[in-house]
Amino acid sequence: MNTKTIKIFDTTLRDGEQSPGASMNTEEKIQIALQLQKLGVDIIEAGFAAASSGDSDAIRRISEQVEKSTVCSLARALPKDIEAAAHAIEPACYKRIHTFIATSPIHMEYKLKMTPELVIKKAVEAVEYAKTFVDDVEFSCEDAGRSDIGFLKEILDAVIKAGAGTLNIPDTVGYRMPNEMGAMIKELYDFVGDKAILSVHCHNDLGLALANSIASIENGARQVECTINGLGERAGNAALEEIVMVLKTRKDIFGEYKTNINTKEIYPTSRLVANITGIIPQPNKAIVGKNAFAHESGIHQDGVLKHKETYEIMKSEDIGLNHNSIILGKHSGRHAFKQRVKDLGYSISDEELDEAFIKFKDLADKKKEIFDDDIRAIVTSEITKIEEIYKLIGMQLSDCSGGVPTAAISIKHNDTIIKDAAIGDGTIDALFKTVDRISGISGELVDYKVDAVSKGKDALARVVVKVRFEDSKMPVMGHGLSLDTMEASTKAYVGALNSYLSMKK
Repeated sequence: MNTKTIKIFDTTLRDGEQSPGASMNTEEKIQIALQLQKLGVDIIEAGFAAASSGDSDAIRRISEQVEKSTVCSLARALPKDIEAAAHAIEPACYKRIHTFIATSPIHMEYKLKMTPELVIKKAVEAVEYAKTFVDDVEFSCEDAGRSDIGFLKEILDAVIKAGAGTLNIPDTVGYRMPNEMGAMIKELYDFVGDKAILSVHCHNDLGLALANSIASIENGARQVECTINGLGERAGNAALEEIVMVLKTRKDIFGEYKTNINTKEIYPTSRLVANITGIIPQPNKAIVGKNAFAHESGIHQDGVLKHKETYEIMKSEDIGLNHNSIILGKHSGRHAFKQRVKDLGYSISDEELDEAFIKFKDLADKKKEIFDDDIRAIVTSEITKIEEIYKLIGMQLSDCSGGVPTAAISIKHNDTIIKDAAIGDGTIDALFKTVDRISGISGELVDYKVDAVSKGKDALARVVVKVRFEDSKMPVMGHGLSLDTMEASTKAYVGALNSYLSMKK
């Protein structure tokens, strides 16, 4: 049997970041990119360089550090976009420019206001121009799912001749049924042959992204575009972990297909992305949801205890999930902590380890049991930390039924401790207003999320905020961790302020 390798193209840092509330700063993007490389992703779409100077800088810094995976930037079929992409990925060992233009009648008429002939001309010019910068060029037909198959053949033939090596067929609005998607890919595969690699990019608007991706693989697609945890615009993209584990688990059907993914890195990657974006997979999410390997029914529990395969079609260990999660306590030393961090898949500097260990010991003094997810949260907050222009030192709250919520905060700035207080509509509002008074920078809270990192009454609280500061058009994210939800909230708000100042600088 001939083995066919399916390339995994991860777009968590581009399409995934377009999920509402999923914006990331540069340090966070770098850590995700390095973990994607460790996961074995073939191509990392690191962003859309022309979108902003921040996106371009993040792509360039990722390109400087990723050595094994191809680093890719998206670009519209415009010279300025292609130039921005080429500049951003220039330091990468392996680089790709991914240029696109819409091909559906509705997009060409109402969005582009171009004739089909002009669209083909622009596509060819874009691919030819991209080829002057890199050898590896991917061309994408936006809204291919609603495009005429005859026109798709015409434009694909033209861009192949212009030098495109990968042809992406996106179901941009998640419209196609699996049998339709499979039939379209088969017809295009028969037309293209071995002149280029066919790729698919399926959205989940009707819950069919995984099914459409698998149908495409069965009919000739040799690259799938996907995201960790299925992040993405609207209902999201096809989930990387689902595609990979379908191919691995159903060897009886997909034995001839393989990926380069190290599946033991799936769960650590999922948790890292969840910790950074603040978007936690729903409990019943396939593969990486917290209930994916849980059994509550007595009949199921009995069966699993007698033989795991009665109700489990894959092993939790295969995705890097260790059920023996209670691992350390207040008497654990630095060496044991370092080893556990390493076992969880992190590679951190001695300085980062020292800071994380201090936070761990502080937590262990207050918390009865330390879980793997506690360690992950602590280490993630350390390795994605940016310059602390403002640092929370202490806080005091006053609130009661019928009273006026008041917050007093001490913050360190430029080696000076600044203290101030404010009243608010609630304790959270009072805390955030106090930070605004101390910094002199006004912030508008756009989103606020809080969840428990692990389990138990003494679980760490993780708070993620989105705040729009001053004249900034885009809100920034901030993260806070603490056993006290109010303290975690304040840390998150201060973190967002630091992110804003860092990006502004």
